[in-house]
Amino acid sequence: MKTIDDFDFKGKKALIRVDFNVPLDAEFNVTDTTRIEAAKPTVIKILEDGGSAVLMSHLGRPKGQPQESMSLKHIVNAISDILSVKVNFVEDCVGKKAEEAVANLKSGEILLLENLRFHAEEEKGDEAFAEQLSRLGDIYVNDAFGTAHRAHASTTIVAKFFEDRKCFGYLLAKEIESIDKVMKTGEKPVTAILGGSKVSSKITIIENILDKIDHLIIGGGMTYTFVKAQGGKIGDSICEDDKQELAMEILKKAREKGVEVHLPVDVIAADDFSNDANTKEVAVDHIPDGWQGLDAGPATLENFREVILKSKTILWNGPVGVFEMESFQNGTKSIGYAIEEATKRGAFSLVGGGDSVAAVKQFGFEDKVSYVSTGGGAMLESLEGKTLPGIAAILE
Repeated sequence: MKTIDDFDFKGKKALIRVDFNVPLDAEFNVTDTTRIEAAKPTVIKILEDGGSAVLMSHLGRPKGQPQESMSLKHIVNAISDILSVKVNFVEDCVGKKAEEAVANLKSGEILLLENLRFHAEEEKGDEAFAEQLSRLGDIYVNDAFGTAHRAHASTTIVAKFFEDRKCFGYLLAKEIESIDKVMKTGEKPVTAILGGSKVSSKITIIENILDKIDHLIIGGGMTYTFVKAQGGKIGDSICEDDKQELAMEILKKAREKGVEVHLPVDVIAADDFSNDANTKEVAVDHIPDGWQGLDAGPATLENFREVILKSKTILWNGPVGVFEMESFQNGTKSIGYAIEEATKRGAFSLVGGGDSVAAVKQFGFEDKVSYVSTGGGAMLESLEGKTLPGIAAILE
């Protein structure tokens, strides 16, 4: 696996695919700079070598048309502040303007290209467009894990034009390494904690990881599909009725593979889907009509904590309760505390997938786990066992 450490960038222009698809407020201020900060080590290494950096990214979904609100010019100042280097900007990502701006770029300088998705050819994976991009650098660096599952021109096709002059940036290399630690090289026991509302969205992950794990903790809304499938009463809790058979199959497969499945035994039930609802602790399979399970209960959390603390490798994907509401945050927070403790004791912990990443940030666990993935869809597809086109393009 070639990374930027395998190249000397002195006098070279690095064409770097970054993922600066960041949230902006009404005044175009960046409200979460995590993705920019994550790319900093890669960019700085290249500049310190004596190279220059040409950054390309998309922002939003402009559908192949320039849109003022999605121009990357809005984030130039934020990137400059985080990298502590002035960032130059050019109003296109291909063509004469872009090529002239790159030609004028000196060692130690940074150029940000305009939004790739202002050109429909980007998402189509157009080869001619990718060839135009390839003229803007001597070495191609992919550091955008969040888009590695898309076969777009800038993430996959452009790599064809660089043969042995392409590599991973530090961020993308770290993502691959972290997923490999869980899926291939992780010290046992390996525990996967899967939450969220739907079994259907996690089924391919479960099927792919059963051979690699020792414990499977199931929480969140998908709990109730499993409980109902086994004859439990779940009141008004969320449930995928058409997935009950599938839930039973998962439990059967897990048994056959020697994987211990840990389901909640009690829940915090509410008489309304609201932060102000009346709540009570009930057994997970005896939730009264008119009530719904919205968080894991105390006995469940104690069980889960015991499993987590004896684990050496931990994957966390999805919350175990409706953590967006203060009344139902305790379960997800408790999982975070248990993972923090296990990590302190030497376990490797990987958190990935939209909602669990949001929870980790909200409750301040970001620096207390081993790694927080920057790519939701890309991470999930990796866990499903798919080869991501953006990664394959560098390895070819």
